[in-house]
Amino acid sequence: MRGFLFFILMSLIWACESEHAVETSVDTDLIRAIRNASNDGTLEHFVLPSAEDFHAIPQESRNPLNAAKVRLGNMLFFETGIGRDARYESGTQTYSCGSCHLPSAGFKPGSMQGIADGGVGIGINGEGRLQNPEYHESELDVQGIRPLSVLNVAFVPNTLWNGQFGGTHENEELEHVFGQTIPETELNHMGMMGLETQNIEGLRLHRMIINEDVVSELGYKELFDEAFPDFEANERYSDVTGSFAISAYLRTLVADKAPFQEWLKGDYSAMSESEKRGALVFFEQGNCAACHSEKNLGSNRFFALGVNDMDMQPSYNRNPNDKKNFGRGGFTGNAEDFYKFKVPQLYNVGDNPFFFHGSSKQSLEDVIDYFNDALPENPRVPERQIASQFKPLQLSDRQKADLKAFLDNGLRDPNLDRYLPTEILSGNCFPNNDFRSRQEIGCK
Repeated sequence: MRGFLFFILMSLIWACESEHAVETSVDTDLIRAIRNASNDGTLEHFVLPSAEDFHAIPQESRNPLNAAKVRLGNMLFFETGIGRDARYESGTQTYSCGSCHLPSAGFKPGSMQGIADGGVGIGINGEGRLQNPEYHESELDVQGIRPLSVLNVAFVPNTLWNGQFGGTHENEELEHVFGQTIPETELNHMGMMGLETQNIEGLRLHRMIINEDVVSELGYKELFDEAFPDFEANERYSDVTGSFAISAYLRTLVADKAPFQEWLKGDYSAMSESEKRGALVFFEQGNCAACHSEKNLGSNRFFALGVNDMDMQPSYNRNPNDKKNFGRGGFTGNAEDFYKFKVPQLYNVGDNPFFFHGSSKQSLEDVIDYFNDALPENPRVPERQIASQFKPLQLSDRQKADLKAFLDNGLRDPNLDRYLPTEILSGNCFPNNDFRSRQEIGCK
């Protein structure tokens, strides 16, 4: 009997150790490297909050998080019923914010460029989004720069590749250019963070309508009342409150189930040995964390890496003079800011095959080689603008393979579909409602 009890006890101990594997020498080295790279010398600096921990999520003071607001924003983000300002009848109520930010693609487009109005189809992972034949190319809602992921966007105070939206943080001293270099940035005078500011403009830009008539017709009025009781009735159903709800939802999109997150919280079995070695490359030999330094492994800093622009390869609405090609400088007007782009967050970065602002690289291997070789490819970018941090890394083939494993697997939250709504009140298909997408989704 004693022997049986001893066996049971040892089995329980073994199971516990297997669940949270014993710290190895690689873990010890990685802990040291992360603490050295951390802004406050702790592992906790890189730990993401859960989606339900509203108090731990950065938020706009004029748009505090609450469950009702997040629920409403979740549905509005995928609500094709608000896509009512389409160029043609065939495009009306066929697209949503989710058309260009698919959870299965890491909340980015699954194709090189995202298409909202004027697109048809979705494919398996968004790669099948194509031009509606009724639309001329110039009529498509498609931009000359790749959409950034909205995953972990709560940690991005100034949004877009050039950081143009938001009157706080890096834009606090730039009031003189608000509305001047880029007309839409007039909204920055509202003094809010980038996400809320961008989404007010985004609803208009992406041909969506939210007003009392639309809200009532689609059945969202009660949810707006619950989410915004402090707004007067004549201001409660608008693109501003719609933006606030969508922004609240977006702030809860955190990749806290990624293996690296589990490892940071003490589960040393969450990552493979290759992924751990890759993390060590990320935080040490590769010096990636010098730029990808914030909690979301991105930052609110801007650098010129000399990668090619979107128009330098086959794409919709190619325009070499697009102001987006000038990066931060296209917004600030400062010569030293030209061709500099935001440091993006890296979670679920491998969920789709397009990288950098111009989708100029189409595999993680190509991205790693680009940083390892440090040879700028864009002839438009003067050498003096290239970031001093962009220099050869001299990584071995094994180090590059391990770094890919960390980026592709260690930083991949495996269940982003938990952020999909269970329904949208229009009853339409989502994230797209065009005839081809409905067939491909299997939605009637």
